[in-house]
Amino acid sequence: MLRPQGPAAESSFDLMKLSITIMIVVLLIVFSIAAYVLVRFRRKPDQREMPEQVEGSFKLEVLWTVIPLILVVVLAVPTVKAVFAAGNDHSNDKNAIKVKVTGHQYWWEFQYTDYGVTTAQDLVIPAGKDIAFELSTKDVLHSFWVPSLSGKMDTNPDGTTNRFSFSAPNEGVYRGKCAELCGPSHGFMEFKVKSVSEAEFEKWVNSMKSPAVLPEDPALAEKFKSQCLTCHAMGDMPDMSSAPNLTGIGSRESVAGILLNDDTGVDGAPVLENLKTWLHDTQGVKPGNKMPDPKKDMNLSDEEIDGIAEFLAGYTLD
Repeated sequence: MLRPQGPAAESSFDLMKLSITIMIVVLLIVFSIAAYVLVRFRRKPDQREMPEQVEGSFKLEVLWTVIPLILVVVLAVPTVKAVFAAGNDHSNDKNAIKVKVTGHQYWWEFQYTDYGVTTAQDLVIPAGKDIAFELSTKDVLHSFWVPSLSGKMDTNPDGTTNRFSFSAPNEGVYRGKCAELCGPSHGFMEFKVKSVSEAEFEKWVNSMKSPAVLPEDPALAEKFKSQCLTCHAMGDMPDMSSAPNLTGIGSRESVAGILLNDDTGVDGAPVLENLKTWLHDTQGVKPGNKMPDPKKDMNLSDEEIDGIAEFLAGYTLD
């Protein structure tokens, strides 16, 4: 929040600076007056008589009533303006990118309605374009939040749909969070926003539509189809929205949202190691998630799990 990277976030940051400035000014004035009174009206060593008792001053009472009202108005006007601006809906803007966001325990689904593309965990957007979001949930209350780019917006379980927009003028990767307590792995419900060039975005869209691929080993491919693709989708397959789309998972910034893919090992681990960690212990990584256990529920051996992890690690986007 303290390093805003978009117009919506900059608006929130400006409000923070304004409110802090007002509070500091009030604090300095109040403490200065208090210090003056302590020094000016302190009891002298030889003073024994009772000081003159003052029971109110109309001018002072008006003053300390009017000044706070003025400060509240100064803060309220830009705050109300920013709050309404945060809910701007660009869904009718033909130049905006429309994205349906669906919250799940504990992952995020992103559906690009104009492009026929569905993905998970990595929200890829073209830099400088307005992104029009339509927010809903498949289970409990979640809150969609990218601190560097915008404020929070809830996904309501009562069936209502919330809409808002933001943009990312600069290319880069921004961290997103769920900002509403939604279960034991609420703190692990992260995602990434990847702001890329227009050409890179079009290339990504085309790659997401490429035909689905399967492991080269026929036996492993059959296992993968029968045990994984009953919930997950890939490539040009119809998306069932019950589990994250796996297309290009080897190119994503993280596995399960929180296991960072980093071949240097400085901030994370290679994607293959992260996939193995996830598939061998999904509940250990994200307690309470709804994915069946690959060994207990899907009857996959350690070798088959490792084989699927290797296949997915190599399933990257061109």
